[in-house]
Amino acid sequence: MRILLALLSLAALAACGADGEPVRPTANSTVTLSSSGMYGGTSVGIRKGTFAASLGLGL
Repeated sequence: MRILLALLSLAALAACGADGEPVRPTANSTVTLSSSGMYGGTSVGIRKGTFAASLGLGL
């Protein structure tokens, strides 16, 4: 049973291999000063074709 599970795991890992060139991440940082204080924000993301995903943090 362990051998069968190991072979299936290896086959699944090989089946999801990456194709094409690697995707470069993007990064963006901003700092804003105003009369009410200071604001900073950072985001990181990826874009490939029409698909885009990003994650941001604002302080």
